[in-house]
Amino acid sequence: MKKEIKEALEIIKRGIVDLISEEELIKKLERSYRKKRPLKIKAGFDPTAPDLHLGHTVLLRKLKQFQNLGHEVYFLIGDFTGMIGDPTGRSETRPALTKEQILENAKTYEEQVFKILDPKKTKVTFNSQWFSKMSVEDVIRLCAKYTVARILEREDFKKRLESGIPICIHELIYPLFQAYDSVALEADIELGGTDQLFNLLIGRDIQKEYGQEPQVVITLPLLEGLDGVQKMSKSFGNYVGIMEPPFEMYGKIMSIPDHIMWKYYLLLTDFSEEEINEMKEKVEKGEYHPKEAKKKLARYIVSQFHSEEKALKAEEEFERIFAKREMPREAITIELKAGKIWLPGFLKEQGFVKSSSEARRLISQRAIDLNKNPITKEEIEIPPGEHFLKIGKKKFVKLVVS
Repeated sequence: MKKEIKEALEIIKRGIVDLISEEELIKKLERSYRKKRPLKIKAGFDPTAPDLHLGHTVLLRKLKQFQNLGHEVYFLIGDFTGMIGDPTGRSETRPALTKEQILENAKTYEEQVFKILDPKKTKVTFNSQWFSKMSVEDVIRLCAKYTVARILEREDFKKRLESGIPICIHELIYPLFQAYDSVALEADIELGGTDQLFNLLIGRDIQKEYGQEPQVVITLPLLEGLDGVQKMSKSFGNYVGIMEPPFEMYGKIMSIPDHIMWKYYLLLTDFSEEEINEMKEKVEKGEYHPKEAKKKLARYIVSQFHSEEKALKAEEEFERIFAKREMPREAITIELKAGKIWLPGFLKEQGFVKSSSEARRLISQRAIDLNKNPITKEEIEIPPGEHFLKIGKKKFVKLVVS
């Protein structure tokens, strides 16, 4: 095996789960080098939500590695299939999005992905380019290339059938549409999360049906969120958005469980596996504090999406608040008159909590401090002067009382 192929394989295989197949990948790489023709690397994103988080960047970082190796990346925005909604991992039919919602979300995606991908080496493509031109006859011909029995082998559909939960026809053909994207692009390789393996494999089958060489399938692990258990998702509230301010991003990363940070290092940084393992070993031996390892991770990630300077400032602010227990410099200032206030109502009125019951819960958990002293009563008296209110872990208020 040539040196460049071996080195490329080491980069490509880092952090992945499935590779179907390595033999096919080697052949494609050899042909690419021999003919000096870059491979077409495809990854599809349905713009069903407007913001990207660190979980999405696992795939984006792998795409960037392919760009660095000289290949063409097709960032496919499923503006057409997004109106159907990918049934993967769903226990019920997705609510349909409007064309306007899809296009607005897609625009936001384009703005965010170039924080990682090289815009000069990225071809942003919309699958409405070919699906909007397909006739009913074309769709029927596509559907005729796969069986219902094969589609229903999918675990999501099995569970819904067993539970008596309806499956709509458009959900059954979604994997065929995703597969046809690979035909339209003549993709050499398609990337996706492990939950997408079924759809990606159908892509191989459909390419064969249209007389194309099947794509190589590569899956990457789903990144657990801040709780270290469930996959990172906005719906679970355990995500780190790539557009979040530096301090908030830094603080969230510092909150992850120690055991999960090594997966973050592997999937979200360029540290070598040797460096990561060495660091992990030092932590396990007590030679390196896990907090220091996590700070290094947080600095790296914040620097990636903002700057090294902003990452260092975020770290300094984090230390001021949580190590030295000082108030942040950018705390919101509210002026009010001295006297008694009903705290749940005050916090809801100021927009710090969604409801009075949420405020009561925080009080019962001793999660609200006044001048570093936990508040245990709903009604409090505040004398004249300057006071500092901390709500939960991340909300800080300076009260100027006259």
